[in-house]
Amino acid sequence: MLEFFTGAGLALSAGLNAYVPLLILGLADRFTGLVELPDGWSWLSNGWVLVILGVLLIVEVVADKVPVVDHINDVLQTVVRPVSGGLAFGSGSAAETVAVADPAEFFASNQWVPIAVGVVLALAVHLVKAATRATVNTATAGVAAPVVSTVEDVGSVGLSLAALVVPIAVVTALVGFVWLAVWLVRKRRRAVRPAAPS
Repeated sequence: MLEFFTGAGLALSAGLNAYVPLLILGLADRFTGLVELPDGWSWLSNGWVLVILGVLLIVEVVADKVPVVDHINDVLQTVVRPVSGGLAFGSGSAAETVAVADPAEFFASNQWVPIAVGVVLALAVHLVKAATRATVNTATAGVAAPVVSTVEDVGSVGLSLAALVVPIAVVTALVGFVWLAVWLVRKRRRAVRPAAPS
């Protein structure tokens, strides 16, 4: 069960920032005893992979702080963040492989399930993040973008670390995310309803 919470926390984190959970997993495996990635996922701790993830993280952190550019970044990340979430959930929950040599065996053995769960979780967080960011940017003329982006980055790092150190804490994040999603849907429905005739 703790593996599920670890994978879920990493996938939720990827919905906020695609590269944070993968970089933290790779660094933790390479330099600490906190994580031991399965053989099929050991490429995440390769030096070149860590450098590439670091560069991509810097690009995303900077792009996400600039109004208008952050919207373009969110559009591009609609594919990247769910993929990252699938990889993070799969590696964090100790899935057996990411290399699909035999697709029939891959689907028959249910190795795809953790990856699919991670994709769905990261996509859900990404969609809520993008909708929230659009609302915040409109309400503040983009002035709040750097602040909100920094909070999202800190949240992504915190969630990734919590998933690895205290996986049960991810339950709180899941409950908070569900509450935020429900609140946003209700708020949007209220805003769309036509005014009652007087």
